[in-house]
Amino acid sequence: MKRKSKYSEPPTGASKSPFGKSSPFNYTSLAILGGVFILGIGVGIAFSSTATLDNKNVASRDYFDQMAPNPEICVQYGASAMVMDTRLFVTLNPFNVYISQPSMRPGCVLRTNNWSLLEQRKLVTSDQVRDCKQRMNTFGFTGVLEASPDISCIYQNDAAKNFFQNQPGAVAPPSESNNF
Repeated sequence: MKRKSKYSEPPTGASKSPFGKSSPFNYTSLAILGGVFILGIGVGIAFSSTATLDNKNVASRDYFDQMAPNPEICVQYGASAMVMDTRLFVTLNPFNVYISQPSMRPGCVLRTNNWSLLEQRKLVTSDQVRDCKQRMNTFGFTGVLEASPDISCIYQNDAAKNFFQNQPGAVAPPSESNNF
């Protein structure tokens, strides 16, 4: 009597899955589906990353810099900024806090070593510069410098963290222009 082998020959024809049922996909169709999937991801990224430059979408740093007052001065001697003006009302009896609708405007923050631009144009006095320097602050402005800009001595809040930076796996941005 001839013994049967424990191992049988693989069946020819359709490939079988480990569960005994035949699979409708072979390697060629899986490769085509994988290629279509990767192409779809690439097209999706391309559509989502295109910047539409209108008033409702500030998607690029270049557009943001162009909207700043005196953009050539702001980019060279400071940084463009979003300036938010709002009012805060606090009642004590009963204790409540009310906030007005914020007003957003483009602005510019100057580095401390570039304050002479404002002094040369007679936009700030030496007393204002001294007071601002004593408090370790800097100047920021809205409106063009040739007209009547709104200039303020502003404080850099180091406690406010940018949670978009230094994420795990992200490349750290250059830190050369963070201190004003």
